Amino acid sequence: MAIKQISIFVENKKGALADVLKCLSDRSVSLRAMSIADTKDFGILRIIVDDKDAAANALTDEGIVYSINDVVAAEAADVPGGLASVLNLLMDADIDIEYTYAFVVENGKRACAILRLSDTELGEKVLSDAGVPMVSEDDILRI
Repeated sequence: MAIKQISIFVENKKGALADVLKCLSDRSVSLRAMSIADTKDFGILRIIVDDKDAAANALTDEGIVYSINDVVAAEAADVPGGLASVLNLLMDADIDIEYTYAFVVENGKRACAILRLSDTELGEKVLSDAGVPMVSEDDILRI
């Protein structure tokens, strides 16, 4: 049940992020989740969108460099330690977490963690077997 995430290389200069987001909005692509990590010269924008094909077409048309990766979306309790309990399951199974970002779905109740794992399939199995609710692309679109 991996979901698709788009990673976009964005130059670290004034207006570059806004230009990418405008490119997507001009094609009526809505963001569902977003994270950005930056260095001195560039950033990597990671997004989950409502229409990955429209997003890919828009980015290609504008000559914007991107990649599409499989990530896992897992539900965690929106309480102190909620995400840590999910991450501990992966650590105990010796699955590396390349990066993660999260957002609250229902305040005080549910959060969603987006996880890029060294082994997506095994990570999904470990979490599912432990009773962690997995979040599908359809679920994210309904948020």
